[in-house]
Amino acid sequence: MPQPRVTLTPDVSHGPLDGAWWPHCDALELELPALVGMLEPEPGAEVRVAVDPAEWPDTPYTVMAPGREIAVEPAGPGSEAHVITLDCGTVGRWVLMVVPPEEPAGTAARLLAAAADPENPLTASRMLALAETGRLGTAAGEAEGGTSARVRLRPGAADDLTSSLPAGR
Repeated sequence: MPQPRVTLTPDVSHGPLDGAWWPHCDALELELPALVGMLEPEPGAEVRVAVDPAEWPDTPYTVMAPGREIAVEPAGPGSEAHVITLDCGTVGRWVLMVVPPEEPAGTAARLLAAAADPENPLTASRMLALAETGRLGTAAGEAEGGTSARVRLRPGAADDLTSSLPAGR
């Protein structure tokens, strides 16, 4: 499986999201192990994931990954669509926008950058709506009159993008 395509906020997020994930397909059992592995939870750490069942058809209750079992739960009522929440024990908790796998690379790159902006106040649904109408600039802040995003891609993520986002973290 190719490296996951993920952006995370550089430090502490002040918005509703901690970054974004652009999976290659909608098969959670194929995509989730690489994403969790990249976040580097300690061996034996309990990993729990909450997803929108409408977004992930036939969601399994557990996903096997090298050296661990990942518990998958449906997101509760009132949870935002297009979001995955990962709780990786002592390593941390992340709320990531899920960019649809079929999204064109240029649009996905803008969404990944916008979601990783720690000052971005927009929800995943709002950013996706702006992208759909072509009003999402290089950062969600620009679409709403703010500043551009500061983004850091996890190692290997830049290989899957066709934009010039900076690498590192």
